[in-house]
Amino acid sequence: MRRAVKMTAVVASAVLALSAAGCGGKKASTGGGGGDGKKSLKVGLAYDVGGRGDKSFNDAAYAGLQKVQSDLKLDVKDIEAKEGESDNDKIQRLQLLAQSGYNPVIAVGFVYAPALAKVAPKFPNTKFAIIDDDSVQQANVADLLFAEQEGSYLVGAAAAKKSKTGNIGFVGGVATPLIKKFEAGYVAGAKKINPNVKIQIKYISQPPDFGGFKDPAKGKTIAQGMYDQGADVVYAAAGLSGTGSLQAATSAKKWFIGVDSDQYQTASADEKPYVLTSMLKRVDTAVFNFVKDVGDGKFAKGDQRFSLKNDGIDYSKSNPTALGDLPATLDDLKQQIVSGKITPPEK
Repeated sequence: MRRAVKMTAVVASAVLALSAAGCGGKKASTGGGGGDGKKSLKVGLAYDVGGRGDKSFNDAAYAGLQKVQSDLKLDVKDIEAKEGESDNDKIQRLQLLAQSGYNPVIAVGFVYAPALAKVAPKFPNTKFAIIDDDSVQQANVADLLFAEQEGSYLVGAAAAKKSKTGNIGFVGGVATPLIKKFEAGYVAGAKKINPNVKIQIKYISQPPDFGGFKDPAKGKTIAQGMYDQGADVVYAAAGLSGTGSLQAATSAKKWFIGVDSDQYQTASADEKPYVLTSMLKRVDTAVFNFVKDVGDGKFAKGDQRFSLKNDGIDYSKSNPTALGDLPATLDDLKQQIVSGKITPPEK
C-alpha cells in the first residue's frame, strides 16, 4: 500500500511538471470536435540533446511543430531533454505525453529508440514517430529517416569548389553511425570536385557521451584549429556546437557550412557573410507531414524516407553573394543523385 501511494505521488508530480513544460506556455485552440479528426489532435514532441534553440536539428523539429500549430490549429506541447538524463527519463517523458492525451507523439532523435521500444507497446492507440531511427518496428510507430549523405555530398562539393587552399574541415558532434553518414557524403562530394583536397576531420565526443551536440565552446576551438591549419571552409554537423564553429569562421573570416536548418537565417549580422550554405535536413517537413497524415487517417507504420528526390534533403541558397555560380554545379550533381547516376556513400 505504501508503495502504491508513493507511485501515485510520483506520477501526479510528473504530470504537474509536464503541464508546466510545454512550448513556452503557448497552445492553439483545439476548436472542439466539429467532425474534423485533426481538430481533436493534441501533438506532443520530445527534444533531443541540445533542445530548442540549437539553430540546427531540434530547431528544425520545432519549426515543423510551429507549422502544425499555425496551419492545422492544433494543441501542441514540446518538452526539453534534461542534462545527463537516462533512458528512464526519456521513458517517463514519452509516457507522460501519451498519458496526458497527446496523440501523436514525436521523439526527436535516435537516442529515444530504447525508450520508445518500451513505451509504444503500452499505448497501442497512440501514434508515435521517431526521427533518425528504424529499430523500433511496431504497429503504432513511424520511423522518419533521412538521406543525410546526399545533402552532405552537395555541400562537400561546394566546399571543395569554394576553397582556395584545397584544405577543408568537418566537425562532427558525436562519432555515431548517423553523423558518419554526414562525413561520408561530405568527403565524397569534396573529392568529386578535387580528388586531392585535404579534409580535416574531428569529432567533439564519442558515444555514450552525447555532449558533443551541445558544446559550442569545443565546436569553436576545433573549427579554429582547422582554420589555423589552413582550412578555409568548415562543415559542422554538430547540433548546438555548430554555433561555436560559426563564431570561429567569423573570427577567422573563413567559410562555414551549416547543417539541418538554414543557419544563414539564424546567424547574427556579423556572421551572415561567412555562411556559405547549409545542408538542409527537412525535419520540419517530416514532423508536419506526419501529424497531418495522422489527422487525415493516413498513418503509416515503419520506414518513411526523406531524400533529395522528395525534397526531404537539400542545400540552402540564402547567401547568393557567397555562393556565386556554385548552384550550377550543385544542381547538376543534385540531378545526378536523384537520377541514380551518383550514389553518395553512407560510410
